[in-house]
Amino acid sequence: MVVGDASLDIDTLVIGAGPGGYVAAIRAAQLGQSVLIVDKSELGGVCLNRGCIPSKALISAAHQYEAAKHGETFGITAENVKVDFAKTQEFKNGVVKKMTGGVSGLLKGNKVEVFNGECMFINENEARVFNEHESPRYRFKNAIIATGSRPIELKPFPFGGRILSSTEALNLPEIPKSLIVIGGGYIGAELGQMYSKFGSKVTIIEGMDTVLPGFDKDMTSIVSKSMKKTGVEIFTGAKAESAEQTDKDVTVKFSVNGESKEVTAEYLLVTVGRRPNTDGELGLDLIGVELDERGLVKVDHQGRTSIPHIFAIGDIVPGLALAHKASYEGKVAAEAIAGQPSVVDYKCIPAVVFTDPECSSVGYTEAQAKEKGYNVKVGKFSYGANGRAVSLNAAEGFVKIVADADTGLVLGTQIVGLEASNLIAELGLAIEMGATLEDISLTIHAHPTLGELVMEAAEVVMGHPIHALAPRR
Repeated sequence: MVVGDASLDIDTLVIGAGPGGYVAAIRAAQLGQSVLIVDKSELGGVCLNRGCIPSKALISAAHQYEAAKHGETFGITAENVKVDFAKTQEFKNGVVKKMTGGVSGLLKGNKVEVFNGECMFINENEARVFNEHESPRYRFKNAIIATGSRPIELKPFPFGGRILSSTEALNLPEIPKSLIVIGGGYIGAELGQMYSKFGSKVTIIEGMDTVLPGFDKDMTSIVSKSMKKTGVEIFTGAKAESAEQTDKDVTVKFSVNGESKEVTAEYLLVTVGRRPNTDGELGLDLIGVELDERGLVKVDHQGRTSIPHIFAIGDIVPGLALAHKASYEGKVAAEAIAGQPSVVDYKCIPAVVFTDPECSSVGYTEAQAKEKGYNVKVGKFSYGANGRAVSLNAAEGFVKIVADADTGLVLGTQIVGLEASNLIAELGLAIEMGATLEDISLTIHAHPTLGELVMEAAEVVMGHPIHALAPRR
């Protein structure tokens, strides 16, 4: 209860309840701090409500539908396979509700105070939180800003009607007959391929020379090939120019190598990146928190901003906009506030894309390792030589390991194939603990499993693979 306009005292104020904010709040509470977390929308942020979790639920449903329709390889034939998309959306919403409910329970269990509303800094040590019903004022010792990001909106393609951001694309009431996607990055590739599996005619328009431009081309070529099998039409090196929509469809004009083209579909999905939520009424400019030219908050190796007791994490600081990066930074910030020597180290932050097949990467690529001055050697092992992958009819893909030729230290890994999102964890641990190729090779991996791919790839780099011909010296 607030008497007059007096400030309530709190140790740590956390602004934003996404995967960065809620993790930071829980860790701070574990370390003995009194914590208030503020968010104007749902607990779990974009990730749990409008991004990572709902998209993976729909992607899983699309895989199930495809498997039911195409089991002939296994001698299984199903007739009249149909999608009740209303039930699919109900499943997705149930997953979201369960996960966000879990976050709520964790915050309550750790005695974190939750305020549903907005927050504005008054000065370096005070902030007002407010909603329709109340507007208490808090005095804090430390603050962690975790306000996340939002989809970038392009002037020629304003969101509304049949022009969608990823948020609307995840909540369509029915499967579109056709869909145009501007931007072939991880969001565009995931959602475009998902709707293609459900039966939509999908066209992807990407400005770079490949979809998923952040990954090696030998990985993205496999994903592109898979997309084309389900009828996805991909235009790379393309420039989207304008869109005209009616009450039934939308037509996009674009050019490829100077040649003008156009395509019409029921909906247009624009996925060209995300913008940090550092503007608006938060008041960062009022208290002097420094931003860079992109609107990202400048931070040090512990997440401290230009004001030492105010920290920033997640999509609003430099680096990849990844939920697990935000969670990691949240723990570092909470521990730094508690006086622990925690610092960020992005070397082992994995990147994962849930296309079919999946792509994942951690550590250095071959090119990056060479740029860092390492004497590099690389080995690649195919899914097609792995018994478990072949028995799952998933022989497309490979595990590639980048290592230091002088010491055998594992420097990085790129994986494309079934369960790449899970296989990458072992390699992240290997890099984090300073493991060598021999450490991986001598670790007994259960047979038959996809995990053997990692062991076999390490042996390829070492020059003595068992289930592949040794590379020529």
